[in-house]
Amino acid sequence: MRTPRRGSAFDQAEAAFKSATSKPVEAAPAKPPAPPSGKEMVTLRLDRAVLEHFQEDGPGWQDRINAALRAAAGLE
Repeated sequence: MRTPRRGSAFDQAEAAFKSATSKPVEAAPAKPPAPPSGKEMVTLRLDRAVLEHFQEDGPGWQDRINAALRAAAGLE
């Protein structure tokens, strides 16, 4: 009788091919960095009059809305 081999020539060739052509496993992409001071971008619907009120003083209206919301929530 013949001595058993570790696999057929076909199996050995297929294993060699797979090891030569397979891509290395890549690590999962890192989470994007958090915005400074923990702010998060959201979509918010406001009455036109409320938006105009906060935009009257020019740039910084989003910060003014944030400050008003923090005060109303008792976070200041």
